[in-house]
Amino acid sequence: MVSELGKVSSRSKIRHTTRFPLTLVEVTLVVGLLVGGILGYSVTIQETNRLQNQVSELQNQISHLQPENVTYIAGDNTSLSSLYEETKDSVVVIQGVISQSTIFGTQYYQVQGSGFVYDLEGRMVVVTNFHVVDGAENITATFSDGNAYAATVLGSDAYADLAALSTEAPENELKSLQIASSSTLKVGDPVVAIGSPFGLSGSMTVGIVSQLGRTINESTTTGGFSIANIIQTSVQINPGNSGGPLLNYQGQVVGITTAIVANSQGLGFAVPSNTILREIGSLVETGSYTQHSWLGVSGTDMNYEIANAMGENVTYGWLLTQVVSGGPADKAGLRAGTEQLHTPAGTVLIGGDIMIALDGVRIANGDELLSYSEERTLPGQTINITIVRDNQTMNIPVVLGTRPPPS
Repeated sequence: MVSELGKVSSRSKIRHTTRFPLTLVEVTLVVGLLVGGILGYSVTIQETNRLQNQVSELQNQISHLQPENVTYIAGDNTSLSSLYEETKDSVVVIQGVISQSTIFGTQYYQVQGSGFVYDLEGRMVVVTNFHVVDGAENITATFSDGNAYAATVLGSDAYADLAALSTEAPENELKSLQIASSSTLKVGDPVVAIGSPFGLSGSMTVGIVSQLGRTINESTTTGGFSIANIIQTSVQINPGNSGGPLLNYQGQVVGITTAIVANSQGLGFAVPSNTILREIGSLVETGSYTQHSWLGVSGTDMNYEIANAMGENVTYGWLLTQVVSGGPADKAGLRAGTEQLHTPAGTVLIGGDIMIALDGVRIANGDELLSYSEERTLPGQTINITIVRDNQTMNIPVVLGTRPPPS
């Protein structure tokens, strides 16, 4: 018994002595974790406070850099809001009524566009698009303060999509805009449009000049003739913008918004201000403008496929497809196409002369040809046309005529 009890005591002591070191280790680990946690928490608090202080300092600096009333500055240190305030009172909403006979009787439609006030040598007139007021009656001009006055068409030109109006507005309402030369415009120049898209008067949009010297066709008003030397812009233009000013960042008119491409995004067109300056006097004084030169031809842009089919070595220029009998080009001996060529883009009449220069100025396509003719020529003027015929280059003088009235 004693021996067994002794063994039991011995085992008890052994168990006791073997457990004692394990308990000490556990306690040491717990204490270490607690101390480490406290130290880590303290460091984390200090780091968090430091970061919060830095954020507070940055917010304080930003608050000094950005006052509550922010002025948005565009290129050339231009404040767009200031530009708008300086020009908005010169822009008007044009409205009118068109009557149309139908099988159900006379139907009346309201038309709407935009316009702007211009001082023509002391006479205040409103400039807008021809298609805004074409056939309209009971025309009114509504100013930015909401006051509306009767307006009358003084003159118009379908070939440039321009019209000049007089209005019964009092002198204090008539704040004119300055018209600058569009010759100074370059692709990439910033521009601004103000008008009344979808009736939302006083709307402002911004963009750039996307291209110059474009040609658009409004066959319903021009009898099939194109409107040349047009500005292409990325400014958002919608129905109701037509007739409103296209401005540079100095608040000067460089064009008049006139057309859009349906379902496009940022693809609009404007008549250049040089056209306005050239025609406005005649529109107001005589009611029309009759100085559009006329060559009496139709054509298409040259390309590699057409040149290859014709056996010609020139892939640029404007190919004559038709020459009006008895017209200026016909009298000068220019030749039209004689053979049909089927292309992916449609059927082309080939075999005619290829126009590549006017008075020594290279012509790459129809846009350049028509823009040059509109900007630099007049009826009765003689121009030297460089053509390619049967791979031979020759110069032919042509006396320009006057474009017939729209049919």
